[in-house]
Amino acid sequence: MSEKLSSALEREHREIDRAIEAFVANPADPVPLQCAIDALRRHIYLEEAFLFPPLREGGLSMPIFVMVREHGDLWDAMDGLEELLAQGAGGDGTAKACRSLLEQLDQHNTKEEPVIYPQADHNLSDEATTQLQSFIESGRMPDGWVCERAAGAPSSTSLFGH
Repeated sequence: MSEKLSSALEREHREIDRAIEAFVANPADPVPLQCAIDALRRHIYLEEAFLFPPLREGGLSMPIFVMVREHGDLWDAMDGLEELLAQGAGGDGTAKACRSLLEQLDQHNTKEEPVIYPQADHNLSDEATTQLQSFIESGRMPDGWVCERAAGAPSSTSLFGH
């Protein structure tokens, strides 16, 4: 992988945004939205499983705390969208929920991209970099995984791994 980690992670952000926007433009086709939700869940997983732990250990506890809290909010919003899709809801309600998710993503990404992602390029060990690159290229989120701060996450999880 010749692409910098920050560039690959930002590219995933843009792809997710475009898929949500494609659904808003054509709500009769739920496939782009489900693909975006699946991609966003995978993206959150890769950050919480591969990127955040070494950065937290490297002293970025507070910024990581904010990102993880926001991941929980995003996860819960995705759960709501999937409920709407399961009910066959389309139109204005689902489009409004998508626009709300896009706003949340914009607010999240404008903090994450300049603060967290440069650290991925410069402060991860070679091993952590290789693991993250490998996952970006072909990794799959484990079935049933839920982000740390989602409403449905097990209560025994701790932000600091204790």
